[in-house]
Amino acid sequence: MRDTTDTASVPEVPGVDLLAALLDGMDAALCALDATGTITHWNREAERILGWSAREAVGRRGFDGWAARSADAEEILARLMCAMSAPGRQVHEFALLRKDGGRVLVRTQTTGVRGADERPAGVYCAFGETHVQIDLERSLALGEALLADAAWGVVLVDPDLRPAVLNGHAARAFGAPRATLLGRPLGDLVGQGVDELESALLHVLATGGAPEPADVWVTLRGPHGERRRCWRCGFVRLASPFAEADDPVPLGAGWIFQDVTDARRAARDADRLTLRFARLHRACAAAAECEDPERAAAALLDTVLTGYADHVLVDRATPDGRLVRILAGQSGTASPGPVATVSSGGIPTRYPAAHPALLALAHPAPARAEAPVAATPGRSGTPASGTPAPGPPGASTADASRWAADHLWPADTVRALCLPLRAGGRTLGVLTFLRAAFRPAFCREDTAYAETVAAQVAARLAAGTAARTDET
Repeated sequence: MRDTTDTASVPEVPGVDLLAALLDGMDAALCALDATGTITHWNREAERILGWSAREAVGRRGFDGWAARSADAEEILARLMCAMSAPGRQVHEFALLRKDGGRVLVRTQTTGVRGADERPAGVYCAFGETHVQIDLERSLALGEALLADAAWGVVLVDPDLRPAVLNGHAARAFGAPRATLLGRPLGDLVGQGVDELESALLHVLATGGAPEPADVWVTLRGPHGERRRCWRCGFVRLASPFAEADDPVPLGAGWIFQDVTDARRAARDADRLTLRFARLHRACAAAAECEDPERAAAALLDTVLTGYADHVLVDRATPDGRLVRILAGQSGTASPGPVATVSSGGIPTRYPAAHPALLALAHPAPARAEAPVAATPGRSGTPASGTPAPGPPGASTADASRWAADHLWPADTVRALCLPLRAGGRTLGVLTFLRAAFRPAFCREDTAYAETVAAQVAARLAAGTAARTDET
């Protein structure tokens, strides 16, 4: 006898109305068959997909003549009923008929049901349109793949901006195990750059609009100190797929990032190199307009100095191995001035022993020096390719000023690079670039550029020496 409610029920069975309500509230289509293959339950989602109401479906045996073609109906019923004797869940795909005559491919998940006596009592079958199921499975597979070990860092952030889930790549990028990262504020993990990250996440959570991918420079905190990295970041808002509201409460935000530090640094270095050599080209053109070799060298250094260092000195070598100051200039300080000739009267500069300028003169190679805040104790000059060790943590500005005075350099100097001026197989003098504390230490690229400048200066000084020789 067919039931008169929206879902099938057995009269006088306690809780049947609650069961019917639960079945009708499910997001999946569901039907149940007893041991004879007769349909006993049919919920609203099944009616939505196939068009057959519970009144029309419940009480029928199988699907022959209404929800399946006669040629397929028995096979479909047999495959569904085999779940009574098979363990676990059985998955099948069938072509069923809608009430309007159209066909729809459904994917079913069937499980056997046992009665109170532990004997097979029937099966229940959850089903949905195959393309919908495949889309869902693909979404789940994508999420699992991203959170497994993708080539990008993936972090799911809750509405409080705390990491809730992250993959192995992200954990390695942060430099900590996953378990120690979950639930912690971003400010505990990231120093500089955390404001940009939190602003982007809050924007996504509030508006739902994903901003364009952006480069964010972050300082990562770890047991071995801080690391500066550049991450290419993208953000998306996460909302429940089951929410029916127009503006559901977000579950959080997805944050996907990739480390692009090396690429960005390479691009920055390439831009800097292009700028520097364009400036050097202009400097050589300006020097070519000067008749006096020393003025030509000064014009060249005047153009090169801006943006590279704060002071520049040129010392000419004497036959007895001393150095006489001939050019000096400063840039980027309180009283900038052009590079100009120095009237030293031929008196040698009284550099102390082991001065970097004397090292560059004696051993024709670049020499670098740094104030006590960065220099290795006991060493005045270090090779330009080396890295000075940190100095005493209590070193002060006064210590740096005394160090600069001892080396006969301006008081604001904390970093120096001395290069030999080589031309015609001889060392004509020493070129010295000096930097204040706000500029970074001289790196390999800085040294390579300075050597190119030194070669240009040496060529002009050599031309002047040759001209004086010809005159005599």
